[in-house]
Amino acid sequence: MTKPLIGLYPGTFDPITLGHVDIIKRAVKLCDELVIGVARHSGKDPLFSLEERQDLVRASIADMDEGARATVRVEPFEGLLIHYAESLNCNLIIRGLRAVSDFEYEFQMVGMNSTMNDDIETVFLMADAKYQSIASRLVKQIAQLKGDFEHFVPEAVVAPMKEKLKA
Repeated sequence: MTKPLIGLYPGTFDPITLGHVDIIKRAVKLCDELVIGVARHSGKDPLFSLEERQDLVRASIADMDEGARATVRVEPFEGLLIHYAESLNCNLIIRGLRAVSDFEYEFQMVGMNSTMNDDIETVFLMADAKYQSIASRLVKQIAQLKGDFEHFVPEAVVAPMKEKLKA
C-alpha cells in the first residue's frame, strides 16, 4: 500500500486572498490530503486573530470543486515549519510564488528545510498572472486607506475586513 501524499500549504493568510485560493485550488489536485497551516506567530502583526484567519480560510474555500483529489483541513501552527510538516507526516510543502523576489526567499527556505529533513519536498506553484500582484500586506494597506480592495479577496473576507477596519 502506498503512503498517502500529504501536502502542507502554510501561510499567515491575513487576509486570505484570491491568489491564495488559486494556489489551494491547484494544490488539491497534487495530493491526497492538503493541510492549510495558518501560522500563529509569523513575526507579523496580524489584523485578524488566528481563529478569525482560520474561519476566513474555511469560508473562502467552502465552495471549492467537489472533484478535487485531496481532502482539505485548516489548522493553526507555530514554530518551525519543518517541525510542523513532520508532525503531520507531510511529504510535500506547497508554496506559491508571485515574483522573482518570492523565489529568492523560498529558495533559501527550501535549502534550510531540506537540510533538516530531506524526505519532505517543496513544490512551487506560480500564481496565475491575474493574481501575481496581490499580497495580503498590500490588500490591508488599500483597505485601511479606504481603497477598493474587494476584487483582491474572496467574498467571505469583504464584510469581516470592513468590520475589522471600523474598530
